[in-house]
Amino acid sequence: MLATFLLLLLSSHAPAPVLSLPPRPPVRCTSTGCVLSNAYGAWSSDRADCPVSAVAYPATEQEVVAAVARASATGARVKVVSGFAHTIPKLACPGGGTGNGTTLLISTARLAGVEEVDVAARTVTADAGAPLRAVIDAAEARGLSLAAAPYWEGVSVAGLVSTGSHGSSWWGRGGAVHDHVVGLRLVVAAGEADGWARVVTLRAGDELFPAALVSLGLLGVITKITLSLEPRFKRSITYDYRDDSTFQDDFAAHAASHEFADITWYPSQHTAVYRIDDRLPLDAPGDGVNDFIGFQATPIAVTAGLRAVETSLERSKNVRGKCVTAKAEGAAKRLVGSGLKNDGVLFTGYPVVGYQGKMQTSGSCARSSAADLLSACGWDPRFHGLFFYESTAIFSPPARFRDFILDVKRLRDLAGSDSLCGVDVYNGLLVRFVKASAAHLGQPEDSVVVDFNYYRASDPAAPRLSEDVWEEVEQLAFVKHGARPHWAKNRLVAFAGVRGKYPRWAQFAAAKRELDPRGLFDSPWSDEVVGAVEVAKGDGCALDGRCVCSEDRHCSPGQGYYCRPGLVFTDARVCRYSVSQSQ
Repeated sequence: MLATFLLLLLSSHAPAPVLSLPPRPPVRCTSTGCVLSNAYGAWSSDRADCPVSAVAYPATEQEVVAAVARASATGARVKVVSGFAHTIPKLACPGGGTGNGTTLLISTARLAGVEEVDVAARTVTADAGAPLRAVIDAAEARGLSLAAAPYWEGVSVAGLVSTGSHGSSWWGRGGAVHDHVVGLRLVVAAGEADGWARVVTLRAGDELFPAALVSLGLLGVITKITLSLEPRFKRSITYDYRDDSTFQDDFAAHAASHEFADITWYPSQHTAVYRIDDRLPLDAPGDGVNDFIGFQATPIAVTAGLRAVETSLERSKNVRGKCVTAKAEGAAKRLVGSGLKNDGVLFTGYPVVGYQGKMQTSGSCARSSAADLLSACGWDPRFHGLFFYESTAIFSPPARFRDFILDVKRLRDLAGSDSLCGVDVYNGLLVRFVKASAAHLGQPEDSVVVDFNYYRASDPAAPRLSEDVWEEVEQLAFVKHGARPHWAKNRLVAFAGVRGKYPRWAQFAAAKRELDPRGLFDSPWSDEVVGAVEVAKGDGCALDGRCVCSEDRHCSPGQGYYCRPGLVFTDARVCRYSVSQSQ
């Protein structure tokens, strides 16, 4: 199977194009009603679809105003979803999946145009649902570039801004896209005298602007966003593979030395991959493309096979098999430059130089309008392929991240390197850099962001291999070292105490009271996470990240998993496999 996967990676870089089946729409309606699900087929807080009473598809701001007014007049709960729905928490569900009460879901799938590129002002204005790729291409066509973008392009411009999505940079305005926003328009609920809804226009310097930048959909419906641009430029990328022995001491210098630097850490392999990524002038030779292999169209049979193999390794507790898989995948990525292509077709060596619009973000598996029926994004839930958790921890000041690295290395020493192979099967720990933000729910100081993906069982009651190790890593980050969670990622446990981690939380709450005093844009998810409503613990709740265990029943004693202290962080409580309860 691994040899087949290697051949797939190589063949995906051949000249013939690979067409993929487009992702399914997030909203699906039948004669019995409508449901919302995300692109992965499961939310992080639970695995249930979100039923909604009604769905609106406005194509203009006026139609958004009318939809919000109808909901405001009746007191219905309102949420917004784009045509992509790659948010992992249940942010967009107005009813939390309970089906109780009247709910309205507003889709921005038809509110998706790029309105204007102002060359003189160096700005682009786009509708809320405009795909990130369309915004980038429109700017590039007019000789301008968007300097910051997340690595995955299958998102809408309002969705990525609202959730604090980012690329990587401590330079200039920084790597977070919301810090490149100069204006936006927001439809909020109002009283009867104002027609039940009104439009609020905000620009940098306005009192409410810092609250609206990263609003989590809690203030109203964004209809338009204006982003600042820069003169078009090129980028040069080289991946430098190093031993991880000095990783904790040189990550900050790397970020300071290269404008778009990042680092991928493969802890089980004692390897750190430094992305040397800088801008170049337009006359620099090269027409490269960043087509990250994890975001390419993959034959459905291959991803289903990969999932079957990983599930078999999990069930048989075959740690060595996991490590063999991790090494093979790492070697394949290195061979093909992780998807970089020097001429847009093949990877022939470093550096890879190309225009900013082709190098900053990728997601070719989501772009096809042709139904190949043989290929799709690897995580498409229709085809039983990859299924994983994604945890994202944001550390500041950067010294906290250094301490986190050292603790993970200590955990590696105690638990063994093999116990960390599960994350290296995916993308290791991706380390990025985000600058201090003016947004109330953005980062209050220069920060280090760490993303890591790992196996998620199809059965929420099924423990995972090295369950205790990854629960301890999670608690090391969010509890011991006080990391903040990325709003659009993470399991429910990562959001515990989140309000206390944002020094300007009170200012955001005041803006919410002003713009949404009746709580029409609240939801059970925001009640739990933003409102700090404690969720009751149940049997097995720790296995799916809905709680931190405090009793054995929160794990799976019937399968030999008991609640135990962490190995390095002894205040942590993790589900550890043991042949007997007394061990």
